[in-house]
Amino acid sequence: MHAQAERSAYLSMRTRIAAAVLLFLLGMLCGEGTAGTILFLAAYLLVGADVLCRAAVHLHRGHIFGEHFLMSDATIGALALGDYAEAVAVMLLYQLGEFLQDRAVQRARRSITALMDIRPDTARVLMDGREEIVHPAAVALGSTIRIYPGERVPLDGTVTAGESTLDTAALTGESLPRTVRMGDTLLSGCVNITGALTVRVTAAYAQSAAARILELVEEAAEKKSRTEAFITRFARIYTPVVVCAALGIAVLPPLVMGEPFAPWVYRALTFLVISCPCALVISVPLSFFAGVGGASRAGILIKGGNYLEALAKVDTVVFDKTGTLTKGSFHVASVIPAEGFAEEDVLFYAANAERYSTHPIGRSILRAFTDSGGTIEDTDVHAMEENAGRGISAHINGHFILLGTHDLLTAKNTVNIPPVPHAGAVYLSIDGRFAGVVHVADEIKEDAAEAIRALKERGIRETVMLTGDTRPIGASVGKRLGIDTVHAELLPQDKVAQVETRLAAQQEGRTLAYVGDGINDAPVLARADVGIAMGVLGSDAAIEAADVVLMTDEPRKIATAIDIARKTMRIAWQNITFAIGIKGIVLVLGAIGWAGLWAAIFADVGVTVLAIFNAMRALSVKE
Repeated sequence: MHAQAERSAYLSMRTRIAAAVLLFLLGMLCGEGTAGTILFLAAYLLVGADVLCRAAVHLHRGHIFGEHFLMSDATIGALALGDYAEAVAVMLLYQLGEFLQDRAVQRARRSITALMDIRPDTARVLMDGREEIVHPAAVALGSTIRIYPGERVPLDGTVTAGESTLDTAALTGESLPRTVRMGDTLLSGCVNITGALTVRVTAAYAQSAAARILELVEEAAEKKSRTEAFITRFARIYTPVVVCAALGIAVLPPLVMGEPFAPWVYRALTFLVISCPCALVISVPLSFFAGVGGASRAGILIKGGNYLEALAKVDTVVFDKTGTLTKGSFHVASVIPAEGFAEEDVLFYAANAERYSTHPIGRSILRAFTDSGGTIEDTDVHAMEENAGRGISAHINGHFILLGTHDLLTAKNTVNIPPVPHAGAVYLSIDGRFAGVVHVADEIKEDAAEAIRALKERGIRETVMLTGDTRPIGASVGKRLGIDTVHAELLPQDKVAQVETRLAAQQEGRTLAYVGDGINDAPVLARADVGIAMGVLGSDAAIEAADVVLMTDEPRKIATAIDIARKTMRIAWQNITFAIGIKGIVLVLGAIGWAGLWAAIFADVGVTVLAIFNAMRALSVKE
């Protein structure tokens, strides 16, 4: 319905402009006689009636200083001075400019809307062996749905049957298809390409990835940057000032110098048309809107223009390690028993100590034990106590067990500990005696080093890594990636304290970005100038805490986000400089009588259209 109404308005305006042009040309042929005057007035009313009506409505509501009032005032003044052709031409050009401007804005908004058109309207639910097409909102959790090739995934879920490839470009910005099979997770908004899939629904429609993304984009439009807010305040002050200046131009010179009123009134009318701040109040917000849209195209969700502006000023990037720079998929690389202990014993006690752990390292140790045929079912485990960031103590089958860092075992008076801790080592003590080491490895992401290098190429002053892992692990990862500063063995509150310290010492006009996995790092994400969550579409906590959400696990997208932010700011300031510069020049020329209403129209509508087309460049993103 909206699209139909939009098209109808477009055709109506196009017809009116065409008819007004014809009447204007006939009036020019008829000359200054009665027939010419009638044709000019008819053309003026045809193309300008809606402008006059809107000006009257705004005047009635107390909104005096709008563009419709300025345009109506200027053209009625020209008619009163007998400049019929010029009055019609000015109104005609104004409406033509507004027509082109509206078309440009509509195209920009449609392109962004199309990017985010990822939420399907239907879902195929399997009920009693048959398919029923319903709205996705009507599908209950745990229901089974079927998705055929060419269809968009309507809801988040897990594949229970079938194998296919998915087009994830709308969600992640990635052009390469993703292969999925039984057990894999699907996110709504992707397009199924090759094979039929049977999927068990794991999230309601309102909590699906597509719904959350669309909600985030809608919220982004409401969060204005400082630049946008300044332009809005500027327009409110600027317009009344120039209206008073125009009044002074029309009245003071004739009264002071005794000159005729007509030429000075004409100059004042020209001055009024030029003064309209349309180019600023339309193109600058559109620049930020297009920047957010361009970022979403690259798989980067930015919650508002204010965060785009902050991203452009980032000079320090602080990273979490696990799940951000590393894959977070730990595995046991080796088990080295101490003298007098067997490898099987070390893994047995380590796995049972970690049996209730949710930490990735703990889960990897338990998985290594069970994969080797071990079982924890009949083991007596009690008095378990976790030392946050350091390790676990427990009584297992009558023995006192310590599992964790070198410092933990030393603090608990464990004897015979190797003097030099190994990177990735988890130490085990049994009844106060060192029993062995479990070496756990976490793989660094393929593009992590590239991401750090790209940030430094963009002038990032310092890269920092904060981790709860041991110093040797932290130092090893930091060195391999080229990170400037590493702080290890940190608790969540320690990470907040580190960021707080850096924020306090930060230079004016610079910002700090924190990049984390979005769940454990939520407090730091919220405290940083810009919180960036990595690959966490499945996490409500991440989307809530972060200001920017990267829809893939690729750290290199951080540099892309900064590039987009800086490009958007350049475009916004180009529009500000261009609009104010041109208007300033033409305002001076109009005040001294060197610029007429034709130049005024260019300074108003022409500049606005050019600025809008410039703003649309923010939609284009290079990775």
